[in-house]
Amino acid sequence: MLQANAAITFNAPWWLPEGHSQTIWPALYARRFAPQTSRDVTYHRERWPTPDGDFIDVDFQAGDQSATYTAAGKLRKDTPLLVLFHGLEGSSRSHYALAFAEFARQMDWAFAVPHFRGCSGEINQAPRAYHSGDFEEVQWVLQRLRQRSHRKLVAVGVSLGGNALLRWAEEMGAAASQLVSAVISLSAPTDLTASGQAMGRGFNRWTYSRMFLRTMKPKALQKLNQYPGLFDANKLLAARSLYDFDNVFTAKLHGFKDTADYWKRASAKPHLARIQVPTLVVNALNDPFVPAHSLPLHSETGRHVSLWQPHDGGHIGFAQAPWPGHIRALPHAVGAWAAQHL
Repeated sequence: MLQANAAITFNAPWWLPEGHSQTIWPALYARRFAPQTSRDVTYHRERWPTPDGDFIDVDFQAGDQSATYTAAGKLRKDTPLLVLFHGLEGSSRSHYALAFAEFARQMDWAFAVPHFRGCSGEINQAPRAYHSGDFEEVQWVLQRLRQRSHRKLVAVGVSLGGNALLRWAEEMGAAASQLVSAVISLSAPTDLTASGQAMGRGFNRWTYSRMFLRTMKPKALQKLNQYPGLFDANKLLAARSLYDFDNVFTAKLHGFKDTADYWKRASAKPHLARIQVPTLVVNALNDPFVPAHSLPLHSETGRHVSLWQPHDGGHIGFAQAPWPGHIRALPHAVGAWAAQHL
């Protein structure tokens, strides 16, 4: 039986009694910034050409010149860099990204959000998109960041980005520590089959899956306009679940046989014991996207992996009182853990 880890405790506000409300409300209404913070997050964007003739857009937070940057505008060598890999259809403007940007600003850390292909507001150019096991993309981004600077780096992955980041750490083994000091996974569906099945049922299917498909389908059709014949448009339009979408689009474009093959091969859970860099995996037990029975057990991880599994939090929600709630507690909690490894 899963037990909540005492290392992190989130007591949800009374007006958010269960997993769905703890997922939806924070994304829409909870505060991202401290009350005394009046300014929004400001990013500057870099476009990086990729080896396959495509591009990736990376947003860097404009830092505090007195702490994060030198007078010449260059990052100080002793400034840690917090890199966040976003979730499905996320971006640097997602609620959790803004909360982490605020945390980094308070800590005088640099902060960057690499966008998975097609998620930065402009369709990418190659006959591919992104997926939950996209560890090669994670490797390319982290390697490029390491080439730019030798300052200490902490990588955070959220939901889909969390699973992809864990897959990267698993594939890299001991070599991961050459690029990052610590890895943090938040609300990641490490058993994609279990999460995919959950997303295909009931409230999840009619609410979350429909929300994702509203943006994923048009982007897929843009990709078809770029590459006629890449997949079957009629089957894509008929897709009513993430399983169907992945069968037509995601699996086909990224070298998987079908959805079942994709979900099996891309899941991080079976390989967690291979990780050899300090890693924190955070999942709420009431996450509607990630069934509690599918979460990893301590016996399935190695000595480098810590599991935090609080009862409350929903899917990347973790809101705290007072009204209307705020989502700053999670960045501070996992940031304090990361600071121990810098």
